[in-house]
Amino acid sequence: MQDPERVESSANEITPFTCEVVPERDAVRVRPVGALDMATAPTLDAEIAQLRDAGFRRILVDLRKLDFMDSSGLRALLTLHARASSDGFELGLVRGNATVHRVFEVTGTTALFPFTDP
Repeated sequence: MQDPERVESSANEITPFTCEVVPERDAVRVRPVGALDMATAPTLDAEIAQLRDAGFRRILVDLRKLDFMDSSGLRALLTLHARASSDGFELGLVRGNATVHRVFEVTGTTALFPFTDP
């Protein structure tokens, strides 16, 4: 049985899920790597909650290193978007690959998110 926190990349290598955090001048960039799904979405939630608790007011979630995202990943991002609206912090997303972005297109949620340039 495949480890739920791993996904096979196009080169048949298994990429463990991680969140890279890169502080920038006026924001913090969070780069989830691997698969954002039911097993890994809580890790992203916890990472962003920690950054919010540390006082970051602008969070950029960079989806370019995701290999896969399912509806649980989308739900985590929708929840984050709702928190940003209610708590007054700024959220931005950087588009992922075509497979990841297709989740937004199929669900009609593309217009809900503030996608930005890398």
